Amino acid sequence: MRPLDILKRNLERLQEAVASACQQAGRDPAEVTLVAVTKSVGIEVAAWLPDLGVVNLGESRPQELWRKAAAIPHARWHLVGHLQRNKVERTLPRVVLIHSVDSERLLQAIEQHARNANRGAAVLLEFNVSGEATKHGFAPQDEGRLPDVLAGLHYVRVVGLMTIAPLGTDHETARPTFARLRELRDRLAVRLLGTPHTLHHLSMGMSGDFRGAILEGATLIRIGTALFTGLSDAPTTEAPRAPT
Repeated sequence: MRPLDILKRNLERLQEAVASACQQAGRDPAEVTLVAVTKSVGIEVAAWLPDLGVVNLGESRPQELWRKAAAIPHARWHLVGHLQRNKVERTLPRVVLIHSVDSERLLQAIEQHARNANRGAAVLLEFNVSGEATKHGFAPQDEGRLPDVLAGLHYVRVVGLMTIAPLGTDHETARPTFARLRELRDRLAVRLLGTPHTLHHLSMGMSGDFRGAILEGATLIRIGTALFTGLSDAPTTEAPRAPT
């Protein structure tokens, strides 16, 4: 099977699974945005996605995002991985959303660079809901001080929260983590009423647990493996071409 046909098949199966989870949750599938995380594929494969209707693309590493965004400028790029402060300036002009703002220092760095460029920046706050030592993110107990921190932002808009479920969980066992993020978001949203920070989005759920995330209110799911399985050996060095 051609790589493009594999991608189409995977996308159809994924869309069916998303629709099924939404039906179970009593939600409109339009409420859930697929962010295709392209770290496992090259530019050629990633370039097919907008023509297949998947316009929101994500990368974990800023340098790879810069490279792919230059080659596929008509996509809406999301940074979903850790962002160092020295990479903020080059990243901001290339993304529509940063999912992984994991500290107050990074938040302030984004505010500074957005101010210097006289442009707004939309971000999500990453929470380490499960408390794992290997993960980045705000701790749930930071909830109380965040409204005061966000009050000092003039160029950054916090539009939601993000989390990653513990390693080894599945669609069902990840649900408590996702539920805690939703509850945290709901409490913070009340305290932020009347500010520019809407907290509309919940970025949670990946290939192994996105159904559970949808059931708990995810608006953004970050999918790589389920979309690109079977494509690891697809060509990545040729110029992008349109689907046939």
